[in-house]
Amino acid sequence: MRESRRTRLQVTTEDGLRRITLALTGDVMLGRLMNDIIHAYGPSYPWGNTLPLLSGADLSLINLECVIATDGHPWTRTPKAFFFRADPIAVDVLNVAGIDCVSLANNHSLDYREDAMLEMIGILEANGIAHAGAGQNILEAMRPSFIDAQGIKLGVISLTDNEPAWEATEKTPGVNYVAITTRGRYFQRVKRSIQEARDGGADLIVLSSHWGPNMRLRPTSQFRSFAHAVIDEGVDIFHGHSAHVFQGIEIYKGRPIIYDAGDFVDDYAVDDVLRNDWSLLYKLTATATRVERVELFPVLISGFQANLAVGEDFEGICRRIQELSAEMGTEMKRLDNSLEVTVS
Repeated sequence: MRESRRTRLQVTTEDGLRRITLALTGDVMLGRLMNDIIHAYGPSYPWGNTLPLLSGADLSLINLECVIATDGHPWTRTPKAFFFRADPIAVDVLNVAGIDCVSLANNHSLDYREDAMLEMIGILEANGIAHAGAGQNILEAMRPSFIDAQGIKLGVISLTDNEPAWEATEKTPGVNYVAITTRGRYFQRVKRSIQEARDGGADLIVLSSHWGPNMRLRPTSQFRSFAHAVIDEGVDIFHGHSAHVFQGIEIYKGRPIIYDAGDFVDDYAVDDVLRNDWSLLYKLTATATRVERVELFPVLISGFQANLAVGEDFEGICRRIQELSAEMGTEMKRLDNSLEVTVS
């Protein structure tokens, strides 16, 4: 288990409960042009003015949408269009924001094959950054990672339904590939990871899922059923990503489901209609037994940087996430520069 790398005094509130804040983002891609930007402008640049929100949280979790390695050969065993690799200096982008844990089960961790992925895992571990979803074998890939703050312990599980050829086996490195189904061996694997997290002492369990097709504003009924099923099995926070656009939030049995957190740091072309440059930073407030509140900060990705949205972009992001979430029965309260969901 890794404790938060931030220095925090343990604080007990008037009701006798300890609380933490957990910051979540979607995809953070540090390769390609972003790699050049990091070399030119330094590790703080990609976060823009969202940096205080990330570094100020007790814990933080992102999806790392690239491999961090010195070199490697692009994957050729199955067809693939995009390859994202960042130089080892890119780990400083994670360090400067105090990122505590990264999800590695996605469709870019093996862009430069197994050796590069394993080098990345070594770099993360050398920098005290927890990771989940990839490893030397399937047992490592499906194993929860544990992070801790204020005496509250989180277990993080990472899975993906992308790139089935990258599935780790008992003898080969890879990612925790899981077909999105609520029956059969894959769902049994998910249940096993959840139980391992609970047996490891997790107060709260986060499932981080890189799933589904790109540029979809709404999850399918199959995906909603899967998210419900894993919460029924004991997951407390569902953290989805992969679509490049954010989707709605659902509160199911008192637990938040972020179906897709969208992009956060990248160099991607922008769709003028779906606006994959619109994003959100999610700040969850939780006790050792439940999430009480989700605060959403609208973000605009522009100039290779994530900044808090203002003006028409702020209004557009608020309107979209409110409408998408309302379809799932979730109401949001507008605050000065954010939105709030009370979890009950």
